[in-house]
Amino acid sequence: MSHPADENVETKEMDSRSLSSNGQEPYVHKVGIPPKQSFFKEFLYTVKETFFSDDPLRPFKDQTKSRKFVLGIEAIFPILSWGRTYNLQKFRGDLIAGLTIASLCIPQDIGYSKLANLSPQYGLYSSFVPPLIYAVMGSSRDIAIGPVAVISLLLGTLLQNEIDPKTNPTEYRRLAFTATFFAGITQATLGVFRLGFLIDFLSHAAIVGFMGGAAITIALQQLKGFLGIEKFTRKTDVISVMHSVFSSAHHGWNWQTILIGATFLCFLLFAKHIGKKGQKYFWVPAIAPLVSVVLSTFFVYITRADKHGVAIVNHIEKGINPSSVKEIYFTGDYLAKGVRIGIVAGMIALTEAIAIGRTFASMKDYQVDGNKEMVALGAMNVVGSMTSCYVATGSFSRSAVNYMSGCETAVSNIVMSVVVFLTLQFITPLFKYTPNAILASIIICAVINLVDYKAAILIWKIDKFDFVACMGAFFGVVFASVEIGLLIAVSISFAKILLQVTRPRTAILGKIPRTTVYRNIQQYPEATSVPGVLIIRVDSAIYFSNSNYVKERILRWLMDEEERVKREYQTRIQFLIVEMSPVTDIDTSGIHALEELFRSLQKREVQLVLANPGPLVIDKLHTSNFANFLGEDKIFLTVAEAVAYCSPKLAEEP
Repeated sequence: MSHPADENVETKEMDSRSLSSNGQEPYVHKVGIPPKQSFFKEFLYTVKETFFSDDPLRPFKDQTKSRKFVLGIEAIFPILSWGRTYNLQKFRGDLIAGLTIASLCIPQDIGYSKLANLSPQYGLYSSFVPPLIYAVMGSSRDIAIGPVAVISLLLGTLLQNEIDPKTNPTEYRRLAFTATFFAGITQATLGVFRLGFLIDFLSHAAIVGFMGGAAITIALQQLKGFLGIEKFTRKTDVISVMHSVFSSAHHGWNWQTILIGATFLCFLLFAKHIGKKGQKYFWVPAIAPLVSVVLSTFFVYITRADKHGVAIVNHIEKGINPSSVKEIYFTGDYLAKGVRIGIVAGMIALTEAIAIGRTFASMKDYQVDGNKEMVALGAMNVVGSMTSCYVATGSFSRSAVNYMSGCETAVSNIVMSVVVFLTLQFITPLFKYTPNAILASIIICAVINLVDYKAAILIWKIDKFDFVACMGAFFGVVFASVEIGLLIAVSISFAKILLQVTRPRTAILGKIPRTTVYRNIQQYPEATSVPGVLIIRVDSAIYFSNSNYVKERILRWLMDEEERVKREYQTRIQFLIVEMSPVTDIDTSGIHALEELFRSLQKREVQLVLANPGPLVIDKLHTSNFANFLGEDKIFLTVAEAVAYCSPKLAEEP
């Protein structure tokens, strides 16, 4: 039974039409025109779907003012929401997970800080303050926060292009804090203004290639510590690195360092292999880096291998993060450089963190609010920049360990942060004799998984253009630099979008036997064409960027079909039906292209017929008067009705 409100909707419709076939007059459905809406309503709808597609205000509906205030606070600080149901059982899972990821993050942080050309304590600082901020503001239960290899390398590469970290360590450190501050501002701004869709412009294929290339670059950079080379190139491309490695082979390699590095790299890889045997062994690869650090440090200390050329960490500052507010450049020449580097690092860090958060959220069947995540990540990096931290984000390796350890909430990040705090306060002097070779081995082992060759093979099978983007980013990073690879990744991603927008797909449709359904003849070879009728589907909105191409492509389809029917002595094409179901919108350029198409077809004595235009399209066709120009009797609800209209006309032809 129809709803009474439906009968009251004022809808302009085309005049009903009927056609005669076999003595019967079947009803031809009318193409409805939606009721006119004010510009303001259309504008509000567009804004809502663009920036508020997740309907964030839904929980606030029909709530009291006090309840709305509480919900608003909980939206900013989710810990106040889930914290009410927190219990001892959940804490047990979080405690185990937090201790496990802490054992993994401490040696990694020391190594990653070297990638960023910073002193070891800054890596530890970045696993103390940022995880605390994220635990209060983040919405993911599984993500583990701290420095990561790719961002550390990216930051180190971009920063050393501006300042030499060896000759000007203070200015370099200040620029790192400035970049971290603006990375946080970028992330928070995207979240507050709900511009998270911008990070989607970096395609999955480009990210796979970029991460793989970065992993190779990071591993090659570790050859300095792994082989005990003192003089090493500042460049990151594979040719420069390998030249630096082999040119120092006769006098620069240290066999004791190589022995330590190779031994513990084998141990770490074996531990990782054991971890893949089953979830109950997850703790083996998680604890292996810390065990390696303890054993190698003890070995170097008792043998005094540092006296025989084995490079060691030496001094790590003791104590918690000092304030760095006054070290951030808010004026001067380095401000613009800090902003530029911060925006790049912030966007990449954001892409990685959101991808990790969504991956683990889908495994546990809960939702991660992308915009809340951006605000949380931004806030933690802004606060981090003021407390001697550099850019932190979600770490995939640590998050995977966190997940497998049985974490329940973000409290595992707090536990990890407390362990790092205790390490900074009491244990850092014990790392004095830690060999650089073991840090290199830990990083090499950690980044191996970033080379996702299985994903690359799948991308090749699915989409060749995506594979080009993947390989372009990969080779750009490996053979040029991180920033070049990133630029290639973004450029190819945008090129693909532009190509799809400016060159939409079109298809010739045929009739599926014993049905009134019309489908792509390439997909359904059994579909048959209708004599004298060419049916073309346009698979995209028609805008200024593609309207001319759509018109020309339709005419080329027509010319090809005319040549075919002439060659096979079939009925010449007299009707061209454009199936417009996939055409979600059309602009003035698109309508102008349809007018030109209509005139071109008139010269060829071919009639233009439209089938199933959507609400926006049919409204604009009427507003522009194109519907009257074409003839309202040539606009149909379905392709079948359009063909039925054309068939008697063909029969009337002499």
